[in-house]
Amino acid sequence: MSPNYILFAIPVFFLSMAVEFWYGRRKGAGWYNFEDTITNLNLGIGSQATGILTKLLVLGAYDAVYTQFRFFSLPGSWWVWIAAFILFDYIYYWAHRLGHEWNYMWGAHIVHHQSEQFNLSVALRQSWIHNLLSFFMFLPLALLGVPLYMLVLIGAFTTLFQYWIHTRAIRRMPRWFEFVFNTPSHHRVHHATNPQYLDKNYAATFILWDRLHGTFCEEKEEPVYGITKPLHSLNPVWANLHFYPELWKGIRREKGLLRKLLLPFRGPAYLGTLLPPEAPAEKRNPAQAPLFMKTYVFIQFVILTAALVKYLIHFEELSNFYRLAGFALIVLTTHICAGLLEGRRAAVFSEAVRLICVVLMLNALYYTQYRDWFVIMLIGSLFLSVSFGLALLLNGLRTSSARRARL
Repeated sequence: MSPNYILFAIPVFFLSMAVEFWYGRRKGAGWYNFEDTITNLNLGIGSQATGILTKLLVLGAYDAVYTQFRFFSLPGSWWVWIAAFILFDYIYYWAHRLGHEWNYMWGAHIVHHQSEQFNLSVALRQSWIHNLLSFFMFLPLALLGVPLYMLVLIGAFTTLFQYWIHTRAIRRMPRWFEFVFNTPSHHRVHHATNPQYLDKNYAATFILWDRLHGTFCEEKEEPVYGITKPLHSLNPVWANLHFYPELWKGIRREKGLLRKLLLPFRGPAYLGTLLPPEAPAEKRNPAQAPLFMKTYVFIQFVILTAALVKYLIHFEELSNFYRLAGFALIVLTTHICAGLLEGRRAAVFSEAVRLICVVLMLNALYYTQYRDWFVIMLIGSLFLSVSFGLALLLNGLRTSSARRARL
């Protein structure tokens, strides 16, 4: 999706999540957990930061195929838009399905399924590398003459359509709608680990593709969300990478060179037969970080969201150094905030180092490229430093109180 659409959608995302949270609390349902939600949102931020870096490669490759090798030159007529949308949605079905059926793609797509909650924030929990692994499947559209701007707009609509189906607040849509389109009921099945629900309902917009190919399943019993082997971590970086060490173990255990080479294109179930048996995994108990740490991480998330918006808006104006430095700091922030929520001691030291890096980069950026940003940079640097100092002070007071209580 073009970053501009994300920028317009961010207020809608936050407002709709607030409404869903309020509605869930009113019904007495625990649909949201702070640690899980922040992790979902940080993964979404990282996905956008990665996407802007890889946009040139992905969209450039598509445009090159369209320019050099297209079979037809299509007009911008209404029927072309409809045909392109239907074909895009059908290809998406297969790209999504292979994201579950091929190990090397499941290693990226698994990120979207790790949450054991199901709410609108899960829609934003996206892989940082999946687009790089699957974009080749959409190149036939370029060969058929679908121009890049049409692909981007259709992709944006398809992505935004899938946001609202990540909710438990809507039980059922009208019967005709449920038959033709993807809905929250259908997508809850897709995110479930119940045996009868596994590998079902891959559709983006039209659930008809699942009905056609025998992968449709209706929601009957209450879904249990997550993945069959839960991820016991809040770390967004590890969330994106954790499956690949298991795939490497499977490759090493597989017999025969050809079978080793084909393992990335086989399914996760087969990979499981190659790995040593493990005790049944329990669902992750959400980390209970102290309130002051949750508050601090939330403040950093707000700052990080604002930084992402600035990063996306000014990306074309930045030098390659600041593009990479900004991306690194965004990823580092999500990584350290996860460590703070998990209570890792090293995360406090790492956070101090990160804040120093942020202050240095912001001020260097002011001197080299954005002279009119001086006041913003100064206030931002000061706020970051003071907020961390207050967090350390509160932590010290809390630790002292706990020690006195033990004595």
